[in-house]
Amino acid sequence: MCAAIGAAYGTAKSGTAISMIALVRPQLVMKSIIPVVMAGIVGIYGLVIAVLIANSVDSPAKGYTLYRGLTHLSGGLATGLSGLAAGYAIGIAGYYGVIGVSKQPKLFVGMILVLIFAEVLGLYGLIVGLMLSTKA
Repeated sequence: MCAAIGAAYGTAKSGTAISMIALVRPQLVMKSIIPVVMAGIVGIYGLVIAVLIANSVDSPAKGYTLYRGLTHLSGGLATGLSGLAAGYAIGIAGYYGVIGVSKQPKLFVGMILVLIFAEVLGLYGLIVGLMLSTKA
């Protein structure tokens, strides 16, 4: 759920900037949609870990232990909280990046690099979450 909140924030914040520049420079709208796509990917990370954890939860009679439950919880938290942080970073970088690109198109590559580094934070959380949730 936290990853989805981060994805929603990143989409809303970046979408606001896209809406603002669409009035002045409509030719940049499709080029500026990259932050929205990247924020959506963070939400997919949360969905992946949620499906993996939900498919491996059993009843205690079938051997689901407290240790296994705590590793699933920690894997979900690692992915969710890193997704929240990544979505927040993508939203802010996307907002100011899109506005900057509308004023100076040479900033596009720099904006993409900053967005990639923000996205990687969510990917790191997914990797840790996968390692934790499959450990038990």
